[in-house]
Amino acid sequence: MGVISWIVVGLIAGWLAEQISGREDGLLANLVIGIIGALVGGFVFGRLVGLSYSEGINLATIAIATGGAVLFLFIFGMMPHRRLPPPQA
Repeated sequence: MGVISWIVVGLIAGWLAEQISGREDGLLANLVIGIIGALVGGFVFGRLVGLSYSEGINLATIAIATGGAVLFLFIFGMMPHRRLPPPQA
């Protein structure tokens, strides 16, 4: 899949994952989450089914990338987050 296809699939998958998980992350975060999701989804799909699927922009690639993005957001949400104290004047 070409770079443009990865970006388009990443944006769509990131936006869909954001809608499914009920988050509001923004366009750039959706792109990053979607691309990471495509990598995670492709890896998991490849391990479970034993196939490598990377043919452009279609429902299968969007579904795999979205599933990976939702899985990534779920795992990321389970990680403890450290909050920084507010800046002092």
